[in-house]
Amino acid sequence: MPLQNRVLPTGEIVSDPARGMLTGNRGIIHRDNRTLGTARWSHHAWICCTLDWQGRTRQVMTGRKWTELFFLDEAVAFAAGHRPCGYCRRDAYNRFADAWATHTGTRPKAPQIDKVLHAARVIPRSRIQRVHQAPMIDLPTGTMIDHAGRPHLVSDQHLHPYTPAGYDLAIDRPGTGIATVLTPAPTRAVLAQAYRPMIHPTAGL
Repeated sequence: MPLQNRVLPTGEIVSDPARGMLTGNRGIIHRDNRTLGTARWSHHAWICCTLDWQGRTRQVMTGRKWTELFFLDEAVAFAAGHRPCGYCRRDAYNRFADAWATHTGTRPKAPQIDKVLHAARVIPRSRIQRVHQAPMIDLPTGTMIDHAGRPHLVSDQHLHPYTPAGYDLAIDRPGTGIATVLTPAPTRAVLAQAYRPMIHPTAGL
C-alpha cells in the first residue's frame, strides 16, 4: 500500500503509486507508524525540491526531520501552494523571487514569500484550499484550474487534464470565460512574469 504522501493540485495529500518529478515538504506531519495525522503542515515554508540531491538517499517518513511529499511536477506543486526550495533548487528559487520582484517591485526574502503564499493558498482556520476566479485569457502557462470538476494544466492553446501519473489528452483552451484557478494568485503573477515551471513530459510542452 503506497504511503499517503502524494500531493494533488487541490492541495490534498493522498496515497498513489505513481512517480512524480519533485519532492518537498511542509514540515513534520507524519506519525511514528508512517501515516498522517490531522495536520497538513507544521510551518509555512511549503517547498518543492529535487528528487536527487548529491546522490543522497533516505527512507521516507522516518525520523522527525521532515515529511517527504511528492508532486507530479512543479505546476502541481505551485497549485498546491508550494514554492521552489532555496537550497537544493537555488536557481529555480532565484528565478521565482526575481519574477515576484518584477511583479511587486520588491524582491522579498523567503519568509516574506511564505507569509503571502500561506494567506493565498488556505482559507483561515481550515485545511481548505483557497481558489480564485480569473479570466481565461489572463492565465499564463503553468497555471492549474478546475475545469469541468477536474484539475487541468493551462498552456498557450490547450488545457491538459491532470492525473497523478501524468496528463491526459489535451483539449482546446477556451478563448473566453472565467476560470476557477487553483494556483494561488501570487504564484500566478510569478508565472505571468515568464517563470516557466518544470512540467511533466506527458503534457508535451
